[in-house]
Amino acid sequence: MVDNDPVKYFDKIRHMLVNKTFKTSRYKSMIKTDSGKKRDIKKLPYFPDRIVHHCIVQVLEPMWIKTLVRDTYACIPGRGIHDGVKRVKLALRDKPNTKYCLKMDVRKFYQSVDHTVLKEILRDKIKDADLLWLLDEIIDSTDEGVPIGNYLSQHFGNLYLSGYDHWMKETQKCRHYFRYCDDVVVLDADKTRLNDLRIKTEQYWADKLKLNLKQNWQVFPVSVRGIDFLGYRFFHNYTLLRKNTAKTFKRKIRKLSANWQNMQPVSVLSTVMSYEGWLRFANCLHLKQAYINSEIRDIIRCICKSNSIKNPLRRCVI
Repeated sequence: MVDNDPVKYFDKIRHMLVNKTFKTSRYKSMIKTDSGKKRDIKKLPYFPDRIVHHCIVQVLEPMWIKTLVRDTYACIPGRGIHDGVKRVKLALRDKPNTKYCLKMDVRKFYQSVDHTVLKEILRDKIKDADLLWLLDEIIDSTDEGVPIGNYLSQHFGNLYLSGYDHWMKETQKCRHYFRYCDDVVVLDADKTRLNDLRIKTEQYWADKLKLNLKQNWQVFPVSVRGIDFLGYRFFHNYTLLRKNTAKTFKRKIRKLSANWQNMQPVSVLSTVMSYEGWLRFANCLHLKQAYINSEIRDIIRCICKSNSIKNPLRRCVI
């Protein structure tokens, strides 16, 4: 509908914004289960809400990114999961100073974002009254927190924790610090220092951000447990897929082998290549040989030949 006459609908959006009649539409909710956790995903219509959100991000994202520390990765162009994987691996080369790991996260992060605190953070960075009106309207469209599913929510989340990131790096002098959304990993040579950082973090989050530390935090030796982060388990000398990721991979490849003839070619190719990408960043040679094997390669070859598609696995080396 919008794509058939974009000028018409953009003029409508412009009129809403200029006259300040824009109001966030009603959210549609859906429950999504992710790694055993049930998440309430909120969805807004394409017009006008998602168009407005994308326009905001187009303008503000470059400015917001400049305020973030290097080692935060969620929803940042060029800094996805695999950039984080490379950075964690690089840090683990410093074995003496990465002997122990502190791993922690926020309890119900997005639901707990305080509207008043978020607005204050935005006002430190933005002075345009009209833009602040629009951001306030979007923030206040829910009774509490920011909705999981909103395009702006991950950006709001990054900004909300950005002050904490800088405090950890600059005030607490954490050399090896990493964050993805609200998952925080800190590496150090001293177990006592990490426990102290956990106590200070709990106090900082409560006092400044009105957030609660989830009580499943851990301090442990990296060489014994490995760091479960970004979908992988990191050790000093090697990296494995997270157990749940590996189980899902095995199940999907087995299902694909049995039912590929009843599946859409694009679905088969995307499944295999997605996991090929995951395996490429881990030391999973035996897992890869066992599942992306000659049978799977024959299936991909057959699909590509019958659909005149270039074989994406042709240059992938097992």
